[in-house]
Amino acid sequence: MSKTVRSSADYTIKTGAGASGSNAIFLDSQRTIVQGSLEVKGTQTNVDSTTLNVEDNFIIVARNNSGPADIDAGIMVERGAANNAAFYWNEGDDVFKAVTTTTGSGSNNSIADTALAKIIAGTPGGGDSGDTVATKTYVDAQVAGGGFNIGFRGDDSAVVAVTSGNSVHIAGATNLSTAATEADTVTITLDSDLTNITSITSDASNGNLTLKANGTGDIVVNDTLTFSGAASTPTASAVTKLYNKTAGGGGTGLYFINSNISSGTEGELISKSKATALAIALG
Repeated sequence: MSKTVRSSADYTIKTGAGASGSNAIFLDSQRTIVQGSLEVKGTQTNVDSTTLNVEDNFIIVARNNSGPADIDAGIMVERGAANNAAFYWNEGDDVFKAVTTTTGSGSNNSIADTALAKIIAGTPGGGDSGDTVATKTYVDAQVAGGGFNIGFRGDDSAVVAVTSGNSVHIAGATNLSTAATEADTVTITLDSDLTNITSITSDASNGNLTLKANGTGDIVVNDTLTFSGAASTPTASAVTKLYNKTAGGGGTGLYFINSNISSGTEGELISKSKATALAIALG
């Protein structure tokens, strides 16, 4: 037999001391319907049902956070003996994070991450924007297919592995073309003359700096060639080395040394005036 209890004003059912007490009200029925808004005020709401259906388009958490406050909020999954899992908004970092955590309940204002959790997503398809999350399979396919371009910008010491078929783009200059070969070689080709270069320095400790013309071409200097003073006489070898020291009998200060000339004894190039005076003196 159905029964209706009607009141023309607020209607209160209270057991014992109410919310501050320890008594409970049990509604025992196959289905309980609340015809109107339901507001639950308390410290905890537990739903022990097999299926939870929510008709609302959005679920709002941390509803009473009037902010700005450092409060993390999201979804927590209890995992029994293992660390819990959470997908939440990290207020301190301003990012969404998927993590495992030792945080045990939803009453905490912050999540203590123990590790980042993996997220599996679908492979981007046609029409996806450039911001679509890419899967490992998708990235691997792009790299293997030669569709992966790496842009180098600034002075970065990080090592980037380049595989066959990839392009390496060096930004910030023109007339540069590149080609990559496995596994660690990147070749840079200059398509025109270098300009606005004020200094070329070898970065190898005590290493040589080699200027080499193509084929039978020459190294051409179209301006003054200046020799700085040598710190010491270089070691003689089977090539001729030119260097500057304090001028001696030759009057030039420009010396040469070669192990095949005078048994490797250094010699000084002689000036025109010294040569003329020597010729007169020798008759």
